[in-house]
Amino acid sequence: MRSKKFVMGMTALIFILLLSACASNQKSTPDKTAKHTSMNMNMSDMHSGSSEIPAGLKEAKNPTYKVGSQVIVKGDHMEGMNGASATIVGAYDTTVYAVTYTPTTGGAIVKNHKWVIQEEIKDAGSKPLKPGTKVTLEAEHMDGMMGATGTIDSAEHITVYMIDYTPTTGGAKVKNHKWVTESELTAK
Repeated sequence: MRSKKFVMGMTALIFILLLSACASNQKSTPDKTAKHTSMNMNMSDMHSGSSEIPAGLKEAKNPTYKVGSQVIVKGDHMEGMNGASATIVGAYDTTVYAVTYTPTTGGAIVKNHKWVIQEEIKDAGSKPLKPGTKVTLEAEHMDGMMGATGTIDSAEHITVYMIDYTPTTGGAKVKNHKWVTESELTAK
């Protein structure tokens, strides 16, 4: 009787150890497919944002595309953006930058991200920054961008636009996408 209890106890202990080893293995091995699918599903959510604009940003006095204008997007910042129908929801005069930065969430360096504006760079002041300048980003366009350190790749003082658009690849409408430049739009 005693040996039967011992065998049953050892069997239960081995079973528990096997289950905990399997559970531990699942936690340490990421599911790359789920992560990749999640990234694709949330891509429009990542660029949908608040209609709030950074402090100090000034509305354009005479933009080529006025708020409410219907346009076609020529920019390709995101999958499904090039050729998409869009509505202008804001037009602002500022300096716009392409930046290379390291996400605060880890991962690969993001090269030549278009666009970050003067008002989304920590302590940028009012004068345009030169290419090569090291900066801290205060933009939330992408996960891991807020607080990231980066380098200015290019700078131009122009009108930038906030748009709502429907991706050509399908999916949910992207709202308040920040930012596109005049050269990335055409009248509808």
